[in-house]
Amino acid sequence: MSSGTGSGSVEARLGVAVQAYQGAVDDFDRELARLMGVNETDLRCLEILLAVPEITPRELSRQLGLTTGSVTTMLDRLEKLAYLTRTPHPDDRRKTLIRVTNEAAQQAYGLIGPFIEDAGRRVRERYTPEQLEVVIDYLTFTRDVQQGHVERLREIPASRPARTGGRQSPGPRGGAAR
Repeated sequence: MSSGTGSGSVEARLGVAVQAYQGAVDDFDRELARLMGVNETDLRCLEILLAVPEITPRELSRQLGLTTGSVTTMLDRLEKLAYLTRTPHPDDRRKTLIRVTNEAAQQAYGLIGPFIEDAGRRVRERYTPEQLEVVIDYLTFTRDVQQGHVERLREIPASRPARTGGRQSPGPRGGAAR
């Protein structure tokens, strides 16, 4: 269903707005990664760790779409930075539990706290509680749609070997002559 309003349909304007929002989120994440001294995949791992009390490397591997070997290498880097701890699972000695350190949580929240406070205040001033319920529903629904497509893409074999080191920009590898 399309409703024309001057500068394009609602769907087109929504698409542009979502892309702009995603770009702003990506920019914010890049700056957080820079300030924390990690790459963007490591930052995503820290985001997951901040949201749960503990997690296994296998679950991190599943959520990040990485091999267990890649996750182990990433965990080694983050542990060296004192951002996480690894402890044996209390009931299954074959498993390890990963936890974010208090220092890492304090550093991350110190960086994102001003954003959370400012955004929360400004959103509450602009929208009614009823409107916020619609926004919450939209974000939850579109996250689920997006996650479904992430899972679909993970099932497709890559046409080129995977590159390491976090999020990569497109283009040829190395210093190929033009």
